[in-house]
Amino acid sequence: MIKAEILDKSQESLWNKFVLTHPLGTMSQTSNWGHFQSKIPTRGKYWTVALKDHNKIVGGTIIIKHGLAKDSSWLYSGRGPLLDYKSKKFKENLKILLEEIKKIAKKENSIFLRMDPPLEKSIYKKWPKINWFFDSHLGFQPEDTLVLDLTKSEEDLLAQMKPKGRYNVRLAEKKGVTIRESDSRNTEKFEKDLETFHKILHETTMRDKFYGHRKNVYKYMIETLPPPKSEKDILKTPYAKLYLAEYEGKIIAGVIATFYKDTATYYYGASSDSARNVMAPYLTQWTIAKEAKAKGFKIYDFLGISPENAKNHPWAGVTDFKKKFGGKTVSYLPSKEYPFKKSLYFGYRFYKFLKK
Repeated sequence: MIKAEILDKSQESLWNKFVLTHPLGTMSQTSNWGHFQSKIPTRGKYWTVALKDHNKIVGGTIIIKHGLAKDSSWLYSGRGPLLDYKSKKFKENLKILLEEIKKIAKKENSIFLRMDPPLEKSIYKKWPKINWFFDSHLGFQPEDTLVLDLTKSEEDLLAQMKPKGRYNVRLAEKKGVTIRESDSRNTEKFEKDLETFHKILHETTMRDKFYGHRKNVYKYMIETLPPPKSEKDILKTPYAKLYLAEYEGKIIAGVIATFYKDTATYYYGASSDSARNVMAPYLTQWTIAKEAKAKGFKIYDFLGISPENAKNHPWAGVTDFKKKFGGKTVSYLPSKEYPFKKSLYFGYRFYKFLKK
């Protein structure tokens, strides 16, 4: 008989083993990610809600709390839950999981649950119809992304790039741009690197009209998700790195990338308004992709592009940049939301609609 329960911290290693072996498991569903998210003041809490069959974990999700006004909140499952979506018992298992999540929602005064299912449209054509689950396009995980196949040779990866992409990589190399990793163990140097990265990120957000986080969010991410000490754990342990591009002794671009299982992901990027003609972001991405390939990762995920044929999309500029690397587009089903307090939830949806 399958039942749901909230795991305590002593069972996190069991959960992480489950995520590692689940075909849909991603970094967002690890307890490591939960630890990182719990350090962000507007979030602060996470839970691991597992489905068990005779004491064996067979499904579940990490749930992150997101604060709202007046001590209310909403709950989030990033690229979750992890279930057997093709099973005839999928709906039944989801309902069992949801009943346990409702207990959290009651304690935390949560208005709704949002899930970004880890379901590619090419494989899962649609979400099964279940009462009170609504489509949403507000998920943190992109519905469309671009991925590189790192099992290809470096020559083939270069060949699949658009000519301008290859040219810009070589131009950055010719101009003397260098890429280095910032070592979070060197506290003083890391703090300076992070400060510079954040300043450049602010330039980027102003120029490209999107929102960034406070500096501490990036610090928490890198310090909470450090690279493993052993090479044999390089594909098993979720971790993040800060890469910096330097030109004439000055940092002009940076990327925070994450690594887990077979996938390296371009998570956050920044480029200075100065020296843009040396094309540092292209060499940064290429360097990270090559490093990931060398360490055994099979996919480099650019984490978000604008939908095909979308006009005036806010991601149009960055999409053009990413597509110069070639690769293929992967599309996911939209987020799903389940209201715990229906009147407040629909009020929230209307407010978000007005803000568009």
